[in-house]
Amino acid sequence: MPQEDAVESALPTNPSEAGKSLIERAYREAVEQTDDTDRIRARILDAAGEQFRRWGTQRSTMEDVARQAGVSRITVYRRFATKDVLVEHVILREFRRYFDTFLVDVAAADNPADRVVLGFVSSLRALRGNPLIGALITTEPDHFVSSLIGDGGRAVAMVREFVANQLRQEQRAGTISANLRTDLVAELMVRICASFLAIPSQVVDLDDDEQLAMIARQFLVPMLEAPTGPPKHRDNRPTRDSAVSRG
Repeated sequence: MPQEDAVESALPTNPSEAGKSLIERAYREAVEQTDDTDRIRARILDAAGEQFRRWGTQRSTMEDVARQAGVSRITVYRRFATKDVLVEHVILREFRRYFDTFLVDVAAADNPADRVVLGFVSSLRALRGNPLIGALITTEPDHFVSSLIGDGGRAVAMVREFVANQLRQEQRAGTISANLRTDLVAELMVRICASFLAIPSQVVDLDDDEQLAMIARQFLVPMLEAPTGPPKHRDNRPTRDSAVSRG
């Protein structure tokens, strides 16, 4: 048995715990610039990322990852109880790198509209341009999508909360309306971005940053404008009660 197996204690790898808030943790790690201090764990994630990029997740085994990392299979299982848990951590480590890029890009913008545009373009560029995520989107789109939304929408909710927090910061700074429904706007923005990642487009060139910026400015930036006046009935017709009262 390799020495690291004898001296290193097992880390928590409960799948239900591992999937609860990884995107949120990835964002916090990006903000706080924290790094993984477990070098063996980082080596396994590096090896898994390379293995999945070359062969995909479905064709790869835990033994393949162990061989690629130069550790025993039990060392891999001590840190990642199942392959699904390992895949989830590998993908969401890439989200940490995405958040790193996102925060740098958005910091260069001068106003909320520019931040929305840069955030949208940066998100698609960073995720599609990521060697691992790009390969999974191309070769295993169904599996990639299920890894993001197969948790009952928890991952999407975490990204939505991240975007909503950015919008609430704008509200506190007085740069957008305090009446803006931040959760709803964030939900729409995240789902639009996610749909471009998951479903190929025959209309939009996702490799054209200028076209993506135009789309963001035309369709996403207007979402920053809070509605004026009281909400109307959804079909603009009188309700039954109002019709009766007039009669």
